[in-house]
Amino acid sequence: MKGETLFKNFKTISEKEWKQKIQYDLKGKDYNEEVVWNSPEGIKVKPFYHADDLENVKVKTSQISSWNIGQMIYAGNAIMANEKALKSIQKGAEAIRFLIPDTTIDIAVILNNIDFNVVKVYLHMQFLSKEYIDKILTKVSRSKNVHLQIDPIGNLARSGNWYDTMSTDIDLVGGLISNDFENLLCVDVSLYENAGADMVQQLAYAMSHANEYLNILEEKDSLYKLKNIDFKVAVGGNYFFEIAKLKALRNLWEVLSNAYEISIPCHITTEPSKRNKTIYDYNVNMLRTTTECMSAVLGGADTVFNLNYNAVYKKDNEFADRIALNQLILLKEESYFDKVENPSEGSYYIETITSQLAEKALILFKSIEKDGGFLKQLKNHTIQNRIADGARKQQEKFNEKKIVLVGTNVFLNEEDKMNQELELYPFVKKNPRKTLITPIIVKRLAEELEQNRLSHE
Repeated sequence: MKGETLFKNFKTISEKEWKQKIQYDLKGKDYNEEVVWNSPEGIKVKPFYHADDLENVKVKTSQISSWNIGQMIYAGNAIMANEKALKSIQKGAEAIRFLIPDTTIDIAVILNNIDFNVVKVYLHMQFLSKEYIDKILTKVSRSKNVHLQIDPIGNLARSGNWYDTMSTDIDLVGGLISNDFENLLCVDVSLYENAGADMVQQLAYAMSHANEYLNILEEKDSLYKLKNIDFKVAVGGNYFFEIAKLKALRNLWEVLSNAYEISIPCHITTEPSKRNKTIYDYNVNMLRTTTECMSAVLGGADTVFNLNYNAVYKKDNEFADRIALNQLILLKEESYFDKVENPSEGSYYIETITSQLAEKALILFKSIEKDGGFLKQLKNHTIQNRIADGARKQQEKFNEKKIVLVGTNVFLNEEDKMNQELELYPFVKKNPRKTLITPIIVKRLAEELEQNRLSHE
């Protein structure tokens, strides 16, 4: 009849009724043991979710309306990097991240002929130099599409040292913010994922890391000149949880910025995790990066960068770059991932685990702040030890094949030989040096297994 809908023919079924049906079908087996599993973050994942699960969950409407296809470029040679960037833009890239190794790289050459009104540019500098940044600002003026992504605390966590000294690094950042450039600060959350931290740790450390900057800027009376903050996130293979992780990150940032009575948007860039990438059966990496990029899009990333399927062991090459870029183009233009805004919004499952991740991360964040903050816990190695403990648990599950990497710890191709294919050293590099703190070490799950296989080829 006119005005009636199909749903009127079906009665509403309560959560209790669904659970009773499952328990009946289990024929006496324990519901919690058979169909409920525990995530590494201590979240009990149920076999189904119901509208009732959202009774105590505040569903927030994301403001992300679109996302940009990104291309990462190593700028060891300014001319070649610029040429590669322009070609990538022609092929569909909407954002470029340049990895700049040192101050000898001519920034004017790198950015030549790039239209900042159309293309977003992210500059990841492996150094901190006021003179170099002044050259950048001269070239880009005050373009809102250029992100410097400066993160001295991230450098300390990754390398064990400040770029120069704490006071020098922080004074430089404070001075730049006072000059009203919009996109300066970055929090590199990818380090924690790639080192083996669980999602609650990643979120809590992201907030505590960011909070150090907010505290410092407040002390320097520069906080209210901060216009934006970037979060650089690595996305792993736990598809729905990774969507929830990004949504939780935005929610937590809103809570933190409100505590300072400021309204500063956060800008999220993502790239696939390196933690689960392999050198054997390397084509499987394409499947992993595809689902990870999908999680990033559905989680509300502003810009999504991909990782070459052979990036672990091979230098940049045109074929792998093209495949990585085309994966994103297929998601956006042929899979219609740019046609529906916030498709994960309202999902009982995703919204519930988003809330649980945020709540657990907030508890850990408060614990860190109560104990003196992120920098103090880095200096006394509490952060490093917690991440190492999480990484050890992941490694044990991988070794027991509870974490499966196809082609590496299950379904091995014994004919697969890689000794002659390695152009890059794919394992943790031991480089003894003097550091202020123990750095957080990035390590892939498959490293020990791969080293053993290589030694027997």
